Formats: sequence, structure tokens, C-alpha cells
Amino acid sequence: MGVVGSFALAISGALVGMQKKLDPFGVIIVAFVTAVGGGTLRDVLIEQRDVFWIADPSYIYFILAGAICAMIFQNKLDRFRTSLLLFDTIGLALFSVAGVQIGLTYDLPYIICIILGVITGSFGGVSRDILVNEIPVVFQKEIYATISIVGAVFYIVLHHLEINRLITELLPISTIFILRTWVVYKEITLPSIYKNDETVDEEDW
Repeated sequence: MGVVGSFALAISGALVGMQKKLDPFGVIIVAFVTAVGGGTLRDVLIEQRDVFWIADPSYIYFILAGAICAMIFQNKLDRFRTSLLLFDTIGLALFSVAGVQIGLTYDLPYIICIILGVITGSFGGVSRDILVNEIPVVFQKEIYATISIVGAVFYIVLHHLEINRLITELLPISTIFILRTWVVYKEITLPSIYKNDETVDEEDW
């Protein structure tokens, strides 16, 4: 699950890097940060846990493969928004569940496991957007982290009910993927807190 998520998020990061006209090295850096950002933060927060891609360098090869594939097949990924949504959503679904699983492995409270799931699933994209000088999607009106929370809570419920492990993994992953795809397709967003949906300028403070 982890390596597939890393591969998918690496492609997501590489697509953004290429859309921003970065050179190949820049594309790889953005892909790498996107793939490891959430998991690295999670591992730093858990005491006595090694950072996953340092403990298992095989992740690095999958990330590089994802970035290179995106660069080689960029002409086939010409529909930028659709391709970015696909790989970003795959990574969000897989890593959100992986984060919860790791929290449970360390016998952490359920609420902490949910937070770790959201961090793992979302913060790679946050790191990516910051690198390319964009406001992270998770901090805008798009429904992104909220869907990660739903999937994480769903996993916790199934785990608590001692449902079959395969079902406990597949149902939350599928839920996150379907919900994220649906809200983007339907252009559903969270309501703005600003009057007339206008951006607040520094002069207004």
C-alpha cells in the first residue's frame, strides 16, 4: 500500500512540477516531497519510529520511477487536471488508511490515529503546493482533508468492530477515492467565510 501510494503521489508532484515549467531536477524534488511529506511528518511525531523512507530506501526507487514515468509519458497525461486528480486521490486514499494503521500499531488513541491518517494523506500535497508557491488545496474551499477524515473514521469503526482486515482496508480506501472524485466532478466546495467570497487584502486588516 505504501509504495503504491508513494508512486501515485510522486506522479502527482511531478505533474505539478512540469506544469510549473521546472527543470527535471526540480520536477523530481517536487515529486519526492509530495510522496514523502505526509509520512515523514507522521513518523517524526511518533516517538521511537524511524522515518519510513530512510528505514526502507525502496520507497525512493518507486518515487523516482513515478517522477520519471510522469516526465516520459507527459504527452499522454495532457489532461492535467484529470491526471492530477487521479494520482492525487489514489495517494490520499492509500496514505490516509496507512497513517491510521500505523497509529493503531503503536496503540495510540483513536483520535490520534485519525489525525495521523489525515497528516499522512494530506500533507504531501501541502508540501508540494508550498514548494511551487501555491496556496495548499487543503487550506482552500476544496473538500480534501475532510474526505481523509471520513475515510480515517470509517477505518477506525471497522477496526473496532473487528471486521475482516481486507474489507477494513478496501472500504475506506474506496470511500475516499469515490468521495474525492465525486466532489471534484460536481464542483462541491466548502462555504467561504469571507463576505462576497472576496480575498482579504492586507489593507483590510
